[in-house]
Amino acid sequence: MNKAIYILCFFLLSCHSTIKSRVDNEMTAEKILGNKNYQAICYGGYRTQTRAVEPTISELKEDMKLLSVLNIKVVRTYNVHLQEAANLLQAITELRKESPDFEMYVMLGAWIDCKNAWTDLPPNHNEESDRNAVEIDEAIRLANQYPEIVKIIAVGNEAMVKWATNYYVQPAVILKWVNHLQHLKKQQKLPKDLWITSSDNFASWGGGDASYHNEDLNQLIKAVDYISLHTYPMHDTHYHPVFWGTLPEEEHLSEKEKVDAAMLRARDYAVSQYKNVVNYMKSVGVDKPVHIGETGWATLSNELYGNEGSKATDEYKSAKFYHLMRDWTNNSGISCFYFEAFDENWKDSANPSGSENHFGLINLKSEAKYALWNEVDAGTFKGLTRNGKPITKTYHGDEKALWLDVKMPAIPVTH
Repeated sequence: MNKAIYILCFFLLSCHSTIKSRVDNEMTAEKILGNKNYQAICYGGYRTQTRAVEPTISELKEDMKLLSVLNIKVVRTYNVHLQEAANLLQAITELRKESPDFEMYVMLGAWIDCKNAWTDLPPNHNEESDRNAVEIDEAIRLANQYPEIVKIIAVGNEAMVKWATNYYVQPAVILKWVNHLQHLKKQQKLPKDLWITSSDNFASWGGGDASYHNEDLNQLIKAVDYISLHTYPMHDTHYHPVFWGTLPEEEHLSEKEKVDAAMLRARDYAVSQYKNVVNYMKSVGVDKPVHIGETGWATLSNELYGNEGSKATDEYKSAKFYHLMRDWTNNSGISCFYFEAFDENWKDSANPSGSENHFGLINLKSEAKYALWNEVDAGTFKGLTRNGKPITKTYHGDEKALWLDVKMPAIPVTH
């Protein structure tokens, strides 16, 4: 290569690198959240029945490439003390070096527990675990090490909702850590554009039972940069099935039409929970963004939501919910961190058919579930693999076989 061409190439590469760096600096959480060009998803890369087996950098890169072609550009992960979080950031860094146009940003979740959580001692919900400080410190370290990737820190994952009986804390604990992180931003010890939130059940944000309404929650709403709420209509097909089942006026409909009607009501139920949180937020004098930190619909369950229960879980209903939620949030300027990208069977390792193992859009056989069949047909995953396998369709792409597993929505007996 002659000297003139070498200099020109070096100049062009330098310009591209400068532009890319400038884009990274401009893509703040404020610009990413609510932007339909930056789809979001919840991600865990664990492939075995235990989190003791960490996904490798290579496996994490494999997953990020698969998500990227789906226009996913923001992933949410939590438990930052586990090596997966740091490895994920390293994997994204390597992908950015390999392809300067590659974009992927991260919402880091810092796990928060009460005192005595997950021990033989009674959990003390009014005091916090000493480990919380360790988790927060690691989130700070990673956010400072990877400011071009980490755009959000969430303090706690369903840490305030009272049905989390093993570990929930009072809002004052979450408020303490949110204020700590906001203070570090003011001191320039964290990136100034980093957004701080807590990712919790809609009820914890004031959208449900009035027992959650208190001054600490109100102050927390004022302290976060935005609200990240969770909504799971699937669980309420058993616990609060006000929208579930087949209505008398729907008896004449086809089976598909009956399912579609029930899933539309499920979507509307999620919308109502979202609106309830917005209304409570405004009632305390606050008006800031509200996004969905988690929502999803499992494809299999041998528990309360399966064929012996509310008959909610199968690939058709899950796909319907996925597309309804994506359409609503995209049209409304709401980010939706859909739960989740890939099945993870460590979540209920003792029960392989437990619903917690089956929320992914892609299963552990590298098969795209019905929600993504169109993407397989379109060649979206062409040339990409997971665990060395190309992405194919569940049921071998046979929709009639899939429908054999679809049951009509049933109103379950609640206890």
